[in-house]
Amino acid sequence: MIYIVIALVFIVLLILASCLKVVPQAQAYVVERLGAYQGTWSVGFHVKVPFLDKIARKVNLKEQVADFPPQPVITKDNVTMRIDTVVYYQITDPKLFAYGVENPMMAIENLTATTLRNLIGELEFDQTLNSRETINTKMRAALDLATDPWGIKVNRVELKNIIPPADIQNAMEKQMKAEREKRESITRAEGEKKSKILVAEGEKESAILRAEAEKQSAILRAEAQKEKMIREAEGEAEAILKVQQAHADGIRMLKEAGADEAVLKIKSLEAFEKVADGKATTILLPAELQGIASIAATLKETAKQ
Repeated sequence: MIYIVIALVFIVLLILASCLKVVPQAQAYVVERLGAYQGTWSVGFHVKVPFLDKIARKVNLKEQVADFPPQPVITKDNVTMRIDTVVYYQITDPKLFAYGVENPMMAIENLTATTLRNLIGELEFDQTLNSRETINTKMRAALDLATDPWGIKVNRVELKNIIPPADIQNAMEKQMKAEREKRESITRAEGEKKSKILVAEGEKESAILRAEAEKQSAILRAEAQKEKMIREAEGEAEAILKVQQAHADGIRMLKEAGADEAVLKIKSLEAFEKVADGKATTILLPAELQGIASIAATLKETAKQ
């Protein structure tokens, strides 16, 4: 009898323990009583009624990611390609999520595929490749509106890959290769052009510097020649001045010594001879000096004999 009591107590404890529940962070439990929705348990400690209450669904409230496989789509210009999408979503209402749709993830996947086909069908192939951001925004708005009755909020939609047909891929690769070669040729031509411009500018500056140097050199040579001529002229003038000064001093001394007029005239003739310096062939003398000059020449010849 005692064993039966112990067994019953143990069973009661197990039942009571199963009725005590703790909901962890970022989760919610949808509870049903006799098959009907009873309530949603949030984070914390909860107790359910034995045999009447049941946890119908445990809902994760974190933001989740759904990566859907590539879907075939056709563009406006009849190009068939495959696009796979990534949907970032979050459950905002556990009750609607539990009772709004039978399989929420399958519903989101099918809704994503149909929305994507509708959007791509309005665009041409080149527009599809260049309009990722526009497509993402439109898909997020459409999915968020459609999933709101299911208690799901779509935060973001991204086109993961756009896979065009093989022939178009080959054509795109050839186009990209041709574009790269074109850019390379343009870059090389611009480099050669700049190099030639720099060389020409260098030669121009070198020629300008050479001409400037030659000009300065000619100016310095001319100035040196001018200074030389000035010094020579000053030297000659100084020499003539000294000779004239010496003769003037000699005549003054003769006058002071009492020399007569004839001697002074002879000294003047000698001064004329020095001035001529052998360069003049004819010297014009006054009439009164000619006789004295002839006498002086005769005396000079007699002295030589």
